[in-house]
Amino acid sequence: MKKILLFAFMLVGFVSASNAQSAPTDTTVNQLVGKYKFAEGSPVAEVTVVLENGVLMMNSQAGSSTLEKSAEDVYVITQFQGTAKFTRDENKKVTGVTILAMGYELVGTKEPVSTVAFSTKKAVLLTPVVK
Repeated sequence: MKKILLFAFMLVGFVSASNAQSAPTDTTVNQLVGKYKFAEGSPVAEVTVVLENGVLMMNSQAGSSTLEKSAEDVYVITQFQGTAKFTRDENKKVTGVTILAMGYELVGTKEPVSTVAFSTKKAVLLTPVVK
């Protein structure tokens, strides 16, 4: 009986420790999600970072790629043999991304979430209703 109780306490401890260690990673990944715009004339106008089935993805007109973490705020763009370094302000908020891939250096700024949400709502409000 004592062995069973000891095993149960150890199991709860290990599960708690593993959840505590993985929580910051999930928060960090969620902070990266959003739309990033690049300067006019760039090979890519914008990229969208999304979380699909627990995998961080970057989508653009050039294609899609998984992002694999290589350092803090630095990710490998696997399908384009490049890197994406996310930038933060003094409040640790993600403000942009610098992409080095296929001989290009692209510096983009993150669109505020409210702008994206407003654009979506605006599009819905302007859609005609057919009866």
